[in-house]
Amino acid sequence: MKCVPWVLPLVVLGSIGSRTGAEEPPAGVLALEKAVQAAVARAEPAVACVLVSRSRDYRAFEVPADPSPGRLGGFNLRQALATVSDRDDKRIKQIKSLDLSDPDVVPESFGSGIVIDARAGLILTCAHVVRGAVKVYVRLPGGKGSWADIHASDPRSDLAVLRLLDVPEGMKVMPLGDGGTLQKGNFIISISNPYAAGFRDGSPSVSWGVVANLRRRRPGFSSEIERNRLSLHHFGTLIQTDVRINSGCSGGALVNLKGELVGLITATAALTGVDTPGGFAMPIDRGFKGIIEVLKRGEEVEYGFLGVQFDPNVRDGVRLADVIMGSPPSRAGLRMGDYLLSVNGKPVRDAEDVFLALGTVLAGSSIEVERSRSPRGPGETLRLTPARYWIPTTGIASKLPPAPGGLRVEWTSIIYQKDRWGRRGISSGVTIREVVKGSPADKVRLQTGQTILKVDGERVDSPAEFYTVMARKRDQVELTVTALDGKLERVTLKLNGQ
Repeated sequence: MKCVPWVLPLVVLGSIGSRTGAEEPPAGVLALEKAVQAAVARAEPAVACVLVSRSRDYRAFEVPADPSPGRLGGFNLRQALATVSDRDDKRIKQIKSLDLSDPDVVPESFGSGIVIDARAGLILTCAHVVRGAVKVYVRLPGGKGSWADIHASDPRSDLAVLRLLDVPEGMKVMPLGDGGTLQKGNFIISISNPYAAGFRDGSPSVSWGVVANLRRRRPGFSSEIERNRLSLHHFGTLIQTDVRINSGCSGGALVNLKGELVGLITATAALTGVDTPGGFAMPIDRGFKGIIEVLKRGEEVEYGFLGVQFDPNVRDGVRLADVIMGSPPSRAGLRMGDYLLSVNGKPVRDAEDVFLALGTVLAGSSIEVERSRSPRGPGETLRLTPARYWIPTTGIASKLPPAPGGLRVEWTSIIYQKDRWGRRGISSGVTIREVVKGSPADKVRLQTGQTILKVDGERVDSPAEFYTVMARKRDQVELTVTALDGKLERVTLKLNGQ
């Protein structure tokens, strides 16, 4: 880590002490040292080393291979060695190199991770650490470890949760702080595994420094519809620190002096052309905690979508150039020409502020927006529920939504966005995203892309509403469906599989 100004007094004090003999350092210095040591002792047991292999050589030993996304499984070295001759030294060496549980095997790829659920064996890390992984092994401080599946991952937030196949006893969970309360100059501690330093014993390395800046954005500007291809790092969510972040640090912990997790380190942000001398971390704030909870359940993260366009020519405030018909703002009463003054109580001065405020908002949640016909108010507060944002690159979810009658549904806003805003508006109802083969829905020839408007005459405008209504039904339901040619039809769907 580079030298920073607040270190200089400590250097001066040290030089004075060396001239005067064995003088004790000032009490404040000793107190700070003890605080750092206590914070490290509290947080370090929950920091893991994540070892990753993308080798295709495992395929020969999968019996049988699990095709489910994220189901990576373990590796049985004894069974693998039984498939080759004792004299084939070259092949034996190759097979042994696949055993990431062996501390002497050097991994081809690595990162760090944080224990967030000891009982279930869940490890939080960065999604890019395990992207394309064939096998993952997690080693904890003290040398204990386990092979792991990818329980869930989300490319937009660059977060992933791993599930250990054999949960070691005595795992420690890192307490969560609030990364949203950090300020410039706050002392922070980095605990991670740079260059896979802990791949043998799981012992992470420690560094410390200060919060250098907040709300750092990756370069570039785009409209709401274009942001479905961007990560949340583009929205100004990152914490910048003066702690140098090296390869292997991604997924490591940024903790405060209480030993609480306030940020998840990412080593990729510095590769985009922004500042490189220090490092960056994702804040563990309210928004990111909500995403983590979804991933802990093994579910897909569904981000909120408004359906508005901002006027790029207006510099004094945030003016709506368009409000899409049928969108959440349209239903709440927002109109073209309105100015947004605040989102969830936070003032917004430009479109970037709006994207930052909404970046981690989930579909189906409730938000408050303050609008006015003037950039300076007076304002009126409206409550609305965002639909779902469409993201071309999907993550991994080990838990799928239910499929009553063989149907899984989606927000209609997805269809609108896939058409690149080509439709007149967002329709009511929910869109069929999957029809299970051989199910009652398949037998009555329901198809993906059709829109379900009502269930037994009751409107359903979100997947949650659809699944809630369907859960109350028993034998059969009547669905009001928009056919692919736009015509309405009523379909009787049996739920008992007959």
